[in-house]
Amino acid sequence: MKIRAFILALLIAASPFAAARELPAVMGSAYAGLKPLGEGKLTFLTMLVYNATLHAQGGKWVPDQLFALDLRYEMNLKGKDIAERSIKEMKGQGHGDPAKLKRWGEEMARIFPDIKPGDRLVGVSLPGSGASFYNDQKLLGVVADPEFARAFFAIWLDERTSEPKLRRQLLKLPD
Repeated sequence: MKIRAFILALLIAASPFAAARELPAVMGSAYAGLKPLGEGKLTFLTMLVYNATLHAQGGKWVPDQLFALDLRYEMNLKGKDIAERSIKEMKGQGHGDPAKLKRWGEEMARIFPDIKPGDRLVGVSLPGSGASFYNDQKLLGVVADPEFARAFFAIWLDERTSEPKLRRQLLKLPD
């Protein structure tokens, strides 16, 4: 019986799902202290859009500390469409300054590539300085604006999110 449990543990650890929970190697050792906290899925109608994992220091999310949100996409999306949807979500949470939203939208459209199934985007909240974005191969860009970082990550992590079930899964909150 112990051998079966050991083999099962090895298979789970070697699965693509387990590997996806790790941050991309390109991010280097600067984020080694970030560990997977919670994970969930975003669906639209019946289609899986992405799998998400929140990585936090010490296994606990604190908004003003370093953390990363890893999105692993399961469908084709244009980078500009991701940026537009992000702005729509920010507006829905009360961010209404048209000049800031325009600037943030332009920065995201510049950074976010077109996505195909299997691609990932990892956003890192950099306390006091903004957010950086990675894929599996490289740093895609940085938005050096702490207010942007708060608004962007609030899309998933704020109580006013349009996806409360996903928020609960990411933060490991009870239903």
